Amino acid sequence: MALGSTIGVGLFLGSATAIQIAGPSILLAYLLAGMVAFVVLRTLGEMAVHEPVAGSFASYASTYVSPLTGYMVGWGYWTYWVVVAIAEVTAVGIYMGMWFPDIPQWIWALSSIILMGLINMIAVKVFGEFEFWFALIKIVAIVLMIVLGGAVIFLGFTNDWVPMGLSNLWQHGGFFPNGFSGLLLSLHMVLFAYVGIEMIGLSAGEAQNPKKTIPMAIDSLTWRILIFYLGALLVILAIFPWNEVGQQGSPFVAMFERIGLREAAGVINFVVITAALSSCNAGIFSGGRLLWALSANGYAPRRFAYLSNNGVPHRAVIGTVCVPMIGVILNYFVPDKAFHYMMAAVTFVGLMVWIAILFTHYRFRSSLSTKQLSELTYRAPWWPYSSWFALGFIFMVIVLMSFHEDARIALIVGPILLALYMVLYYVFGLDKKQKFQLGEQK
Repeated sequence: MALGSTIGVGLFLGSATAIQIAGPSILLAYLLAGMVAFVVLRTLGEMAVHEPVAGSFASYASTYVSPLTGYMVGWGYWTYWVVVAIAEVTAVGIYMGMWFPDIPQWIWALSSIILMGLINMIAVKVFGEFEFWFALIKIVAIVLMIVLGGAVIFLGFTNDWVPMGLSNLWQHGGFFPNGFSGLLLSLHMVLFAYVGIEMIGLSAGEAQNPKKTIPMAIDSLTWRILIFYLGALLVILAIFPWNEVGQQGSPFVAMFERIGLREAAGVINFVVITAALSSCNAGIFSGGRLLWALSANGYAPRRFAYLSNNGVPHRAVIGTVCVPMIGVILNYFVPDKAFHYMMAAVTFVGLMVWIAILFTHYRFRSSLSTKQLSELTYRAPWWPYSSWFALGFIFMVIVLMSFHEDARIALIVGPILLALYMVLYYVFGLDKKQKFQLGEQK
């Protein structure tokens, strides 16, 4: 599920804009961002293996830092998934425009939200079926694209068997056509493709034999995503001059047209739409469960703590679905900017969650005795230097977002929203609640 939710429009749509800024050096940007994501996952994994609980990093933050931090992480992560849903339905509207250019973008955004909301209201197994097939479709498509693209590059498939080679990676201005600053300014777009990977921590308390399954899941997930991202982008950048990528929609659609498989373009467009719906589906699912958990722990209105006969937190799902309607409004008034605004907002909130995970892990380590430290079976590598590197990288990206016009709004709205959550924490007297302890959640 984490793999399916992470591979979404950040790769299929957001990568085109990032390539225009960084050129072929975007490969290095994805590698660096992948290293940071790996560090965050390993720190989370260390805590999850040592003390597997439902709620994972929000519960750890509440225990090892403060109840306020746990509350902020919980609401921040709910906000993250809500904004993800907005970004994904915006992408659906963009890609449906390929087939139905006369229908307004906001119509498709509204339809997608309603459809995904209904799926999440039925039963968790219905959600699981949809998410399985959505994820399978896009993963198979990426693997197929890498294989066919490799055949074009190295064998000359559909190019009269004349290999295209890798020269496009250094021609047209070099590997850094816009300088090193181009790579730096693309980083927040690249990280958008990775945030959400920490979703694997939400299921730590439900995993069978977590000491074995969690490390396997985390390590395999990181490398699979790196291979999918770097492999797909390497193929695109080798076949296309970087300055042509994204000029006519998704580079994935354009790539199949470029190598002569024009009939496949419509199929790839369908794949990209299912990728967006998959991430939206996961966003509503996660958001609904997070809102239910916040309510059950007294951090949200009690009305959201009810379950249907099928065990679905239907009120929390409805509450979560209502917020992405903001995306419909954005798609109506600023259809050209809506996706970039949401991408920046998702990245900012996601990075705040990553910072909380890294800081919580530091406090977790500080709370352990020498004997307990020696008994850790799954460790974050090169700690604390790896965490310092990840924190420095994240703070640098947040600063760099201020230099990007479309990302600047996230640096204004994000802190205001976090401040609002903090004010509500004290207004409703949540600071007087008994401190939440690990293991309390059923």
